[in-house]
Amino acid sequence: MEQSKKVSDSIITMTELVLPNSTNQLGNLLGGQLMFWVDICAALCAAKHNQRVCVTASVDSIDFHHPIKLGDAVTLTATVNRVFSTSLEVGVKVYAESFKDGTRLYTNTAYLTFVGVDNNCKPVKAINVIPETDEEKLRYDEALKRRENRLKNRTISN
Repeated sequence: MEQSKKVSDSIITMTELVLPNSTNQLGNLLGGQLMFWVDICAALCAAKHNQRVCVTASVDSIDFHHPIKLGDAVTLTATVNRVFSTSLEVGVKVYAESFKDGTRLYTNTAYLTFVGVDNNCKPVKAINVIPETDEEKLRYDEALKRRENRLKNRTISN
């Protein structure tokens, strides 16, 4: 019998504080710093789900909806959207919260693909995911469309 896990079994939530060293001249979080946090959060989610080391295979997109300011608390939540053979798509949602102003703002979305590897760094079959909520089912369906586009774009590039 094939092993499966619920989406909720592998959720990872991280919170980071935006400090001066991670901002640009405007006092906004550097995009590269956010991408670093997104990759870590997503990798932890993939590893928790797959119960092994997972490596980043691709980053589809990171959409920046609003700037994140110096002093904001940044919360990243990663979930497994869908599993394919050896790869899995992880979605990350990012929120910025100003404790001083009492505001919380949805700032970013990112989609990353990971591959679980064995001790010889060879890809291994991923553990299946079971979406339960309406949102999880929607993300599951959308992940297939993104994968199809990713594969189509890969063949165009080659």
